[in-house]
Amino acid sequence: MASYIKVENLDFFYGDFQALHNINLEIEPKKITALIGPSGCGKSTFIRTLNRMNDLIDGTRVHGKIILDGKSILKNEIDVVELRKRVGMVFQKPNPFPKSIYENVIYGPKRHGIRNKSQLDQLVEQSLKNVALWDEVKDRLNESALALSGGQQQRLCIARSLAMKPDVLLMDEPTSALDPISTLRIEELVQQLKEQYTIVIVTHNMQQAARISDITAFFLNGELIEYGQTEYIFTKPCDQRTEDYITGRFG
Repeated sequence: MASYIKVENLDFFYGDFQALHNINLEIEPKKITALIGPSGCGKSTFIRTLNRMNDLIDGTRVHGKIILDGKSILKNEIDVVELRKRVGMVFQKPNPFPKSIYENVIYGPKRHGIRNKSQLDQLVEQSLKNVALWDEVKDRLNESALALSGGQQQRLCIARSLAMKPDVLLMDEPTSALDPISTLRIEELVQQLKEQYTIVIVTHNMQQAARISDITAFFLNGELIEYGQTEYIFTKPCDQRTEDYITGRFG
């Protein structure tokens, strides 16, 4: 089941530095929400609040609310491991573990207690099929994931997230380290995945945001300047700063 996320009055601090200012945003299920804006504007910080990855950094503070399917995820009693299972993450650079392709996919499910071999086999096949990688690697599942191409490695990392059966998939510039052909494959994949998942993608690539997202949110200096249907943000933005950024006047 794809999930609905509501962010209310969110402030985020690294020590004394305030990285996010009063963010209010709704992330709709089975849609792709793209976060755009210049480097250092708070996009990656924001996406990492959605699965509390920022908790791993010393000296950070967060105020406000993040509601996932009606429940606040910022409360102390939230099981963060369970949260990160529900809200998967794919990073900028492909980061497969130095293990076999098979072991990469089953890493998360095994840690969560799945031991049945046929269940794991099925999970590997399904997850790799979901990212259009199965036919390319089915005869070499026991080979090192590090032997795959960059684009294949990134699809494997997406498969590794999907094996956890998440509701939300966060992607922090998932194609920035890839060549144009691999980028296109990932974009096609992301559009297929939105039929099952809520997807939030950080991208520096305006064309990519325009091509694949349903909703676009423009961040600047830690503030959410505006968000809405992608076609409107790109053709009739309400804020001059959005238009200036999209047309390349800065950033």
